[in-house]
Amino acid sequence: MPTYSLRINTEIYEVTVPEGTPLLWVLREHLELTGTKYSCGIAQCGTCTIHVDGRPAKACVLPIEGVANGEEIKTIEGLSESADHPVQKAWIEEQVPQCGYCQSGQIMQAAALLKQNPNPSREEIKRYMSPVMCRCGTYIRILKAIERASETTNL
Repeated sequence: MPTYSLRINTEIYEVTVPEGTPLLWVLREHLELTGTKYSCGIAQCGTCTIHVDGRPAKACVLPIEGVANGEEIKTIEGLSESADHPVQKAWIEEQVPQCGYCQSGQIMQAAALLKQNPNPSREEIKRYMSPVMCRCGTYIRILKAIERASETTNL
């Protein structure tokens, strides 16, 4: 089995796993970074969204060899040290979570949006967030939280 070197949340990890192993399983099972959730396994729901070089990516279908070339991988654990990222704070202030299962994917998608576009319109938010499903239907609260976070200059 090959050994891969990964840069995750500014740390370097070495893992020995079969070629083609989805990054999601490396994160959860080998590195115990369990904030990234598994849901559909076919990149349709967005629950497993992480950042690769600042862009959202679906960890459930991303083979390990696709990110073992020095790319910076960021999981929800690496978004902020004390859950004080503006999106995380807005999530709490707007009481977004219900079951909470999609939250790490939603937050990672929203953080990528605001990094790219610090002041998106409501339509831009809806379009950018559409790849991440919320089965509880808290979409209005998600929109409000992203709008609140966009008012922060500390993105």
